[in-house]
Amino acid sequence: MAGKLKDYPALLRQVNTARPKGVAKPALGTARTLLATWVETAERHGVPLNEALRRIRDGAAARQIALSALEAQVAAGQGIVAGAACRSGCAFCCILSGEDGGTIGADEAARLHAALSPRAGEPDGRLWHPDGCPALDPETRTCPAYDARPMICRTYMSVDATACEAIAVGTPAEGAGVLGAQVIHLSVLALSRAVLTGVAMVRTYSMASVARAAVEGVSLDDALGRASHGPR
Repeated sequence: MAGKLKDYPALLRQVNTARPKGVAKPALGTARTLLATWVETAERHGVPLNEALRRIRDGAAARQIALSALEAQVAAGQGIVAGAACRSGCAFCCILSGEDGGTIGADEAARLHAALSPRAGEPDGRLWHPDGCPALDPETRTCPAYDARPMICRTYMSVDATACEAIAVGTPAEGAGVLGAQVIHLSVLALSRAVLTGVAMVRTYSMASVARAAVEGVSLDDALGRASHGPR
């Protein structure tokens, strides 16, 4: 896979110079710093270059970076984290507007599919609500794929459950929001795509489509084929 990125120094130079489209300067600066640190750490630990490139391509690097940022934000216990009203069974944030349902990377998609595949054919969240996430248990409104949930799910929090209920039906309300780790995740994915231009495609997927395919018994390859976003 290496191609023009024949060694770690070449990869690091690309991280520091690649220019992804649609990423604000502050977010891009943060993404560069974090991905460069990840690359340096991978080299220091003797990770083969092709394996590091694969992890960048599949979004595993972006996920690892964002999880670390999320852990730090939660540990700080400030802002929305301090007053979070999120509780088990309160699933209004799992009513997915539109068909996309959230942007996820290939690594997240594979994890979500693996967690949901054993439940293929069982009742899912669409029995509770027509736009309910297929990952939900319709009776308990809990997520059987909780440990494998994508970053968009992990970073959504609210200080007011009634705000989430209102937002779910399209009514603007204050109190709910996404933590900064989600911005980091998407920014690193965008940077990863720019870094690997001409080497490999960093694909993103519709979370709702992956979950739907998994509970309907569709294989991972076919699920990814259905859920893949276009090059943009």
